[in-house]
Amino acid sequence: MAPTLPPLTLPKPAPALPPGRTDPLREKAAELETAFLAEMLGHAQLGAARESFGGGIGEEQFSSFMRQKQAASMVKAGGIGLTEALFRALSEKAGGAQHDN
Repeated sequence: MAPTLPPLTLPKPAPALPPGRTDPLREKAAELETAFLAEMLGHAQLGAARESFGGGIGEEQFSSFMRQKQAASMVKAGGIGLTEALFRALSEKAGGAQHDN
């Protein structure tokens, strides 16, 4: 008999901040996801110089900037969910540090 899995629960949305304000922990979590995705895009050789009719040394030198911008766009569009996981972990750490004092 196959084991039963617990029901899937969706995370509760974060409390709304006043317009124009963002949570610094969420911003840092998004930066971490952006860095992760940029590194993964690099390993996938996205933006790697082509062997023929490529952009030469300039293309190689600036491809990391393109990957960084593409990763930032991916995160802004929802990313892979890493921002939310990192935000929750950072929030728990910050909450625990505040309670320890």
